[in-house]
Amino acid sequence: MFPDELRYHEGHAWVREDGEELTIGVSQYASDEMGEVIFAELPEEGTELERDEPYGSIESAKAVEDLIAPVSGTVVRRNEAVLDAPETINDEPYGEGWLIVVRSEEDGGLDSLLSAEEYRAHVGAPDAEDAAEEEEEEVEEEEELQFDEDE
Repeated sequence: MFPDELRYHEGHAWVREDGEELTIGVSQYASDEMGEVIFAELPEEGTELERDEPYGSIESAKAVEDLIAPVSGTVVRRNEAVLDAPETINDEPYGEGWLIVVRSEEDGGLDSLLSAEEYRAHVGAPDAEDAAEEEEEEVEEEEELQFDEDE
């Protein structure tokens, strides 16, 4: 649910470092909490972002939420496909559902972002081992219920 190679912001954004460029999107956790995204507003190329400040918004049937910049820098690309099909944010938040690419001077705040493990703890999500154990317990409970029904 939270790829280890990404960094995360408390505001539920992820950042993928690719040389001097940083790709930014919304975490799976945030997209699940919002429900189906129906509209996205993203900044134009050349827009300066400041860490922890709003840079756009996404809207679902539940709410309109500001997008908070996880890093400072200049927008060099935005995902036009997401503007046309905002549900991609829900379908592929770490792939085709990316939002913007930023060029950051120095690190732009990248060092202060959370690791996948820290973000998982921040949102109260189980780690992969705990999730596997929970799933195994659910399967065992289902099997017990089916056995009881057969009697």
